[in-house]
Amino acid sequence: MIRSGKVLCGLLSSSCWVPVRHSVSGKAWITPRGFDTGIKTFNSLTKQKEALILAREGTATWYSCGPTVYDHAHLGHACSYVRFDILQRILTRVFGVTVIHAMVITDIDDKIIRRSWEENVSPAVISRMYEEEFKRDMLSLKVVPPAVYLRVTENVHHIVGFIEGIIRNGHAYATKKGDVYFDVQSIGDRYGKFVGAVSCPVEPGSSNKQDSRDFALWKHSKPQEPYWESPWGKGRPGWHIECSTVASHMFGSQLDIHSGGIDLAFPHHENEIAQSEAFHRCGQWANYFLHSGHLHLKGSAEKMSKSLKNYITIKDFLQSHTAEEFRMFCLSTKYRSAIDYSDSTMLEARTTLETIYTFIGAAQAYMKGQFHCSPVQEDLLWQRLAEAKSIIPTALADDFDTPKAIGALMNLVYYGNCQLQPVSTAEGGVRSPAVFGAMVSYIRDVLDVFGIDLLHSKEAEVLSGGGNLQAVVEQLTRFRSEVRAFALTRQEPLDNKSGLYPDRIPLLKACDTLRKDLAPLGVVIKDRGATSTWEIKQTQCTERTQQGPVNMNND
Repeated sequence: MIRSGKVLCGLLSSSCWVPVRHSVSGKAWITPRGFDTGIKTFNSLTKQKEALILAREGTATWYSCGPTVYDHAHLGHACSYVRFDILQRILTRVFGVTVIHAMVITDIDDKIIRRSWEENVSPAVISRMYEEEFKRDMLSLKVVPPAVYLRVTENVHHIVGFIEGIIRNGHAYATKKGDVYFDVQSIGDRYGKFVGAVSCPVEPGSSNKQDSRDFALWKHSKPQEPYWESPWGKGRPGWHIECSTVASHMFGSQLDIHSGGIDLAFPHHENEIAQSEAFHRCGQWANYFLHSGHLHLKGSAEKMSKSLKNYITIKDFLQSHTAEEFRMFCLSTKYRSAIDYSDSTMLEARTTLETIYTFIGAAQAYMKGQFHCSPVQEDLLWQRLAEAKSIIPTALADDFDTPKAIGALMNLVYYGNCQLQPVSTAEGGVRSPAVFGAMVSYIRDVLDVFGIDLLHSKEAEVLSGGGNLQAVVEQLTRFRSEVRAFALTRQEPLDNKSGLYPDRIPLLKACDTLRKDLAPLGVVIKDRGATSTWEIKQTQCTERTQQGPVNMNND
């Protein structure tokens, strides 16, 4: 419901924001004024879809919580980062928005300190080692790096200044021990935007807190812990203050988008909002919070996490799967939904990609004249292509609905395959290569938006097995095709019957045996009537039989 256009607490100018909307939680949310992207996205602040309006036309400021670098990154982390990478690619490639993305690296924390004691090295050694591993993992998953990574330890002086500002504004207090706490009561009912988003206990603390909800901005130093000098004595930053400080240092008092896993909504993001709005004296710091759903091991209600010891590292995962397969796995569900990880769900992602690869190979063979089929219903395919071009951007504008977009893409593949039914001999009719060229180009373009580069991924796969492999397979297939064509030559009709030359049947059987023997080695030869085509696949890939149209109503 749209209510008064007054800003909260008289702190904001009416030129910055427009009407106040009261969310499902009862907390006020001020509709931003600026550039409407044409996208509706689910905003965790209002718990409903809102028009995505940016402060600056064509540019989105985006802050995300990075890793706490004390151990290997796992698939739960990967799922969140890949999903948001897909959203950022969509914003840029489909809607023409330049994303300025900043991410913090938490390189000082209780867990890092404990790990350093266990390993008998400094916290800096632990954090740098796992930070570099995290960055390598993200590159392996083809996640576009943020514009800047910002370490907590390199911003402690900014954090101290930020805390001082919150104290000056009357929203924090220091204790005799040298701790500093945020005063939750000082902001009244503006605290609690994400309460109920996840089940999370109140943050523990000392008995010196004025309210059980108060949280640490600065912690006094303990023996054998790293510390920094501050007006309150030696210590180090609390958890939440780092993100508010770094994001404000990068983007100032107003942020378009903040993202993270749903487990961070409360208390972490709740406390970030409280700190930032207290420091900047503003009514709305971040306009949109986007939260990704948890990754679960199938059959488990618990999220994948280090503390539960139920995780798979990114490095281990990539020993048996590709980055493209993981992206297709992530694309199969909405980014804010929970997702089940299992061998079967990964097989679905792999076979979806293989179906696309197979169609593209058949379409290219048709365009080259190597594939003979019945006359194509060209007008129907142009119509299906136009439908996909309408459905996909519309789906992506509706809260980045990637399952619906992939469904539309697979429907296009299905209808294309329906037309590519091989016949034994060329009929010499009208051919329609252009429509298949258009379909292949569009499929590649859409998947490229999502970070799946079909051309380069297949080239890399082939080159990793030897630079001359393609040429060898090409010559082998050509020789086999000539032998097979000779074996398939039929005798002149005798008594109104025609058949193969008996002495050539062993040649035909030998061709079939070669085809079957090469398949487990990753060389797939397909006989298409009188001609043959080939492709090189990963040996663990399983080809899916093409099925009917995909239901695109994926709610």
